[in-house]
Amino acid sequence: MDNIQRGIDYNYKSGYPEFRSSAFGFVDEKEGPVIDINTDIVKGSLVYSRKGDSLSGEVALDIQITDLSGEQNIGSKRITRQIVTADKSITNSREIEHISYQLQVAPGEYEILVTVQDLNSDQKLTQTSNVYIPGTTESDYTLSEIQLFGKEKGEKQWTQLSGYHVSNAMDSLRFVFQVISPQSDVPLTLDARLISFASDTGLPRAITRNNYSSSSIEYKGIDFDQETELQSNRRILTDYSSVFVEYKFANQNRGNYRFEVTALKEGDDGEEIFKGRSYGIKSENFPAVKSVQELARPLYYLMGRGDHEELMAISDTDSLKQAIDRFWLKNVGNKQEAQQVIQQYYTRVEEANKRFSNFKEGWKTDRGMIYILFGEPFHTRDRLKQLIWYYSYNTEDPRYRFFFEQPKLNNQFFPFDHYILNRNNNYHNIVYTQRGLWLSGRILERQI
Repeated sequence: MDNIQRGIDYNYKSGYPEFRSSAFGFVDEKEGPVIDINTDIVKGSLVYSRKGDSLSGEVALDIQITDLSGEQNIGSKRITRQIVTADKSITNSREIEHISYQLQVAPGEYEILVTVQDLNSDQKLTQTSNVYIPGTTESDYTLSEIQLFGKEKGEKQWTQLSGYHVSNAMDSLRFVFQVISPQSDVPLTLDARLISFASDTGLPRAITRNNYSSSSIEYKGIDFDQETELQSNRRILTDYSSVFVEYKFANQNRGNYRFEVTALKEGDDGEEIFKGRSYGIKSENFPAVKSVQELARPLYYLMGRGDHEELMAISDTDSLKQAIDRFWLKNVGNKQEAQQVIQQYYTRVEEANKRFSNFKEGWKTDRGMIYILFGEPFHTRDRLKQLIWYYSYNTEDPRYRFFFEQPKLNNQFFPFDHYILNRNNNYHNIVYTQRGLWLSGRILERQI
């Protein structure tokens, strides 16, 4: 499992710069071992000051690289960027400011700390990653980590995808890794395959229903024992040195996948080298909700099951948009208030995506469901494999506390932060009341 990468996703914290950073170690033919660091900063997460008719944002990127062997003192690097625009919608933009940095190093294992600081608000967050670049000798070989790139339909340029979550707006995916080896004429066999896993991608069960069975896919999240091979490929390299290898695939439907490759040099008696890159296909504009279908799906929490199924059965986009508008206006009544309620509701949906996404979009998870309906808890308690969210200062009131537990799975390497709500029919009244606050517009005055 140590050889399976999932990428690093946004370390989200409200009011802080939103970014994702990845590091890749490879061997350059001329320069030798190189660490390549790429950071994507969401422009809309920054604070902007007004300068005349323009908005100005400024961000600093601090990179600290540590040689874990202690043999090198590499130091740090600061990069600053200024973003100036006349577009007032920049504060809601998912547009990316991309910053790349490369450093030549010696073979070894490195820890990379990337800190992004919003110089207007002085808020900063840090992400940590590790890179290993081996030194190779004659007849030796290894594989680098696997990089993932995506390309939308009609686009010519590939975009690096450094996290686990991949938008289904991507038309094609490209996996790139390096075979690291001195010059060799001993044949090397590369076996690659793309596999999917049985996983829960659906809507959560209602809060007042029965709990999930321990054998259900909703309980497990992903069943790594149920895999389906979608494509496979074999390549044999001869007369090669450190060389990059790539594989391209069409994007798949919503779900969870892994690209994996094994390498075996002739005469190595079955001692294969294995690398994998896992990823999950999410909604088109993830983590934002923009399309009509993306706006319709989260209404599941405010509608009866039958009404929601009827809504989602509308295939015409314009008709679906009109049905959504009618739903909000009919319930809230006042158009201006309805707009405020809509903004608050979908802000929570997007924040749930950023905070709780795992094998499915965060708004579909149990924690996402409670967060959307009830907002930020008054108080939380984090126990061993259990979370408790309190929505009353009276922590003994069972109506206003929610228990989340991590499933008891046999796989100790389960890579996702997966919590399941302890459902209870006693929540019926509080859920009914909370829906009433949203549908009447009174959610603008009181949260619970």
